[in-house]
Amino acid sequence: MTEHDSEIARAYEPGKIEQRWYDFWLGQGYFTGTIDANRQPFVIVMPLPNVTGDLHLGHALFVTLQDIMTRWHRMMGEPTLWLPGTDHAGIATQVVVERQLASKGKTKEEIGREEFTRVTWEWAEKNRADIRRQLQMMGASCDWTRDRFTLDEGPSKAVRTAFVRLYNKGLIYRGERMTNWCPRCRTALSDLEVEHKDIVGHLYYMRYPLADGDGSVTVATTRPETFLGDTAVAVNPGDERYKNLVGASVTLPIVHRKVPIIADDAVDATFGTGALKVTPAHDPTDAEVARRHNLPLVNVMNPDATMNENAGPYRGMDRFACREQILADLRDEGLLEGTEPYSHSAGHCDRCQTMIEPKMSLQWFVRTEPLARAAIQAVEDGRITIIPQRFAKVYFGWMEGIRDWCISRQLWWGHRIPVWYCQDCTEVTVSIGEPIACVHCDSQRISQDPDVLDTWFSSALWPHSALGWPDDTDDVRYFYPSSVMETGYDILFFWVARMIMMGLENTGEIPFHTVYLHGLIRDRSGEKMSRSKLRANAMNPAEPINEYGVDALRFALSVGSTPGNDMSLGRDKLESGRNFVNKLWNATRFIIRSVDVERPDTQLVLPLTAPPQHIEDRWIYSQLNRLVDNVNRLMQDFHFAEAEQAIYDFVWSEFCDWYIEMAKIRVRSQTSPSPLPILFHVLEASLRLLHPFMPFVTEELWQRLVATEHGRVAACSPLAANCDTPPASVMITPYPRADHQAFDPGAERVVDSLIEIVHSIRNVRAQYSVRSDRWVEARVYTGELLSSLVMESDTIENLARARPLTMLSRGERHSAGDDDLVLVLRDAEVVLPFTDMTDRTAERQRLEQESEEIRARIAQTTVRLGDQAFLSKAPARVVEKERQKVAALEDRLNRIRQELSRLGS
Repeated sequence: MTEHDSEIARAYEPGKIEQRWYDFWLGQGYFTGTIDANRQPFVIVMPLPNVTGDLHLGHALFVTLQDIMTRWHRMMGEPTLWLPGTDHAGIATQVVVERQLASKGKTKEEIGREEFTRVTWEWAEKNRADIRRQLQMMGASCDWTRDRFTLDEGPSKAVRTAFVRLYNKGLIYRGERMTNWCPRCRTALSDLEVEHKDIVGHLYYMRYPLADGDGSVTVATTRPETFLGDTAVAVNPGDERYKNLVGASVTLPIVHRKVPIIADDAVDATFGTGALKVTPAHDPTDAEVARRHNLPLVNVMNPDATMNENAGPYRGMDRFACREQILADLRDEGLLEGTEPYSHSAGHCDRCQTMIEPKMSLQWFVRTEPLARAAIQAVEDGRITIIPQRFAKVYFGWMEGIRDWCISRQLWWGHRIPVWYCQDCTEVTVSIGEPIACVHCDSQRISQDPDVLDTWFSSALWPHSALGWPDDTDDVRYFYPSSVMETGYDILFFWVARMIMMGLENTGEIPFHTVYLHGLIRDRSGEKMSRSKLRANAMNPAEPINEYGVDALRFALSVGSTPGNDMSLGRDKLESGRNFVNKLWNATRFIIRSVDVERPDTQLVLPLTAPPQHIEDRWIYSQLNRLVDNVNRLMQDFHFAEAEQAIYDFVWSEFCDWYIEMAKIRVRSQTSPSPLPILFHVLEASLRLLHPFMPFVTEELWQRLVATEHGRVAACSPLAANCDTPPASVMITPYPRADHQAFDPGAERVVDSLIEIVHSIRNVRAQYSVRSDRWVEARVYTGELLSSLVMESDTIENLARARPLTMLSRGERHSAGDDDLVLVLRDAEVVLPFTDMTDRTAERQRLEQESEEIRARIAQTTVRLGDQAFLSKAPARVVEKERQKVAALEDRLNRIRQELSRLGS
């Protein structure tokens, strides 16, 4: 425990305490996961932040949710491990580093692979340190002794081992397939790395002359530059327009190459002219047609999307410049029949936003169908639960239609593919370690495949590789499988599905029991926050933290968030979080000062040694235990936002707004029994309840509470061996457990009625603008609660500013006077003489002035509604809005007349 000033500050200043408490927790080793063979651990493996720069609010959301879970389970007495790490993020990191080189007028090719790798490692290590600092700033109670990086030696060994095992089982193969090719990154992409955007382009109608006679066939295309790679024209076999042309040939314009006209069921006779140009090297559908008809493949583009030697006169041109030149040449030759606007979806690289090219290329693939079967079964049989449940259907749909996974990338940053090619016998050597010779012919003339693996390949191994797999470590045996995988729903397929497939394949066990999918934090335009897009839109968490504090940010991110639903973050949520922190701070300040100043002789012991006796104390104690019961149930069911909202409502309303205000009356009057022991007990339990959500302010206030001067607090935590040795931190105290014997419906009914009475009187005072220093007369009539409410009359009188206050049975009630206000409540009726509510003359003057203003507004709006020019030109909704305005004003005017009638002359 650290030293504190004797006087708690008037205002909470988060910047002064957050780093101090995090360093304290870290120094005490509270975050380090320990192995206890007698207990089941709670384990979360952190979704890996990419080393591409500062974190954003999306990361702050997962940090908040995972820290809530981890701290709660730790306080529940379970061995906990939250394992942190960072991802090398192959393509994303390479794009960022290449941009940095470009800003200096350099390229990666100019500096070479070895130097580029060195520069990237240097940059990645700096960013890893920054990411760790940011995670710690947000309160992440990770086990930093187990921090991992996907390119560390341990995970690297796991990657090579997994590759070799899959290859030896025939589940990894190399083949030429149609891939998504990014000309900017010059690498293949998986389908999941392609972002499809709707674009407005054109449909171009091109004439192909018949090779053996007059006439031509017109084809429609959005990509005329690819016609140079056409190897056929296809029509639907049922299309009567082309029936006689099947088997004939056309001559491609400009390059004058003959290609056949074929019939294939894949052709949509209603699209364009019904004749399809077949370009199998540049379109996945065309590739399938070519396979069925044994057509050749002609690639006309270089890796950077410039035209290659097969493009004839267009060689060396950029693909889009080539398009414009081809259109001009076709127009000159009279072979461009027409152009029309056409909207369609085009794939773009998710990292650099360059439009991708479908391209046949030689790549490495994982045969996923056998792996997917086991992964589907794990969710179907309940071994893995997906929250929210609706995403299970999405998961099944994707897994059942899964395609082989392209895992090779033409990059320099990442895990090199563990394959070596022999220059003598042309065979391949696939090895976990680096071989010195070909395993087939013993030749030493071998070279490693230059490509690297898809980042998601190493990420898919993370739940077991981070614990030491493939070695048989203590951590793997105890902490695997993990408890929860908490991540965004947008990477359900990128990452979660692949972790399930690879976890089952490599270990024979599921990687985690529960998948919790949070929503995305969107910017003002609805875009997902990202650091690596060309127009980065990510907000650094440091910005709101510097203004509002960590706890306020965590509150804003977690309250109101539900699994699988997107959210935005505005100042209103942040201010609400800060206001709650201040409310808690001020409540603690009052309680501590009350002990130090008002009742210096009070002896306080936590927890309570005897049940409370005063009805107000019984009420708040019952409410507290109901809250604890509800919060633990909600936490167990992963309803974190609801749990925090419940704590917020209790602390703000029941505890601060009502119980503390009631207690102040008793403290001032020194009524016995003192409410201070209950104030201390409820506050201490509330701080423990809140700790997983708002760790910094709760630690600061809890420490001050148990360190109150004069020895009046013996902080007997249930974890403490005795009252003289409280735990050193709130984070290692036990999370509150409900005492069902403390539920007190009787006390709840009485105090709830008291609150309703006070609330109703306050509402009337506000309605008639009664000054706060003015007392009003009140008569309260009730039934069976009379004796209990009479005991609370002093409280009602002070909180409602009601004097004289008369408490009577319903049988003693007489008819209310004409000027009386009668408030009918659940267990009581409150009668307030109207004469106490207002100065009749001043109120009449105010209402008459308001009446005149409203009549003027009604007249003005009525004139407007009678204007035919307005009625004919204004939209119907605007006219209706004006009519509704008149109706509302007339209703208000009628109520004012009633008030004036009540006031009399």
